[in-house]
Amino acid sequence: MRLLHTMLRVGNLEESKKFYCDILGMKLLRQKDYPGGEFTLAFVGYGDEADHSVIELTYNWGTDHYDLGNGYGHIALGVDDIYSTCEQIKAAGGKITREPGPMKHGSTVIAFVEDPDGYKIELIQLGTQGSSQEKETATAAS
Repeated sequence: MRLLHTMLRVGNLEESKKFYCDILGMKLLRQKDYPGGEFTLAFVGYGDEADHSVIELTYNWGTDHYDLGNGYGHIALGVDDIYSTCEQIKAAGGKITREPGPMKHGSTVIAFVEDPDGYKIELIQLGTQGSSQEKETATAAS
C-alpha cells in the first residue's frame, strides 16, 4: 500500500489553488468538474501522482465555508485487490463503511474504512483506473 492523497474541502477553489500553488509552490496536476454531483476536484502536489502523495482540493458547488471539524475529508490508499483488502480489514476487526464498488458519478472502484476516531480512509483499486488524467476519486460531497 502507499498513501495517494489527502482530501480537503474548500470554500473557494481559486483561492485555495493560489495558496497551494503560489504560496506553497505546488503544481496544479489536474482538475475536473462533476456536474452530476455538483463538485469540482483539483489535485495539487510537488510531483507526479504516480510517484508522490498529493492533496485533493474538493469544492462542493454552493458551499463557501466549512467548520474546521468537518473540513477534513479522507486519506486515500491505493490497493492491488480492494475486495480481499476489505475482507482482511473486516477479519481484523476494522469497520468498512462503504463496501467496494464504483464511485458515484464515476467508474473508479473504491471503498471506505473508518478509523477508531471516525476518520475516513478511502481505498482505491489500483490498475483499473486508466491514466492519471482519467483517475477519479470518491464522494466529494460526503
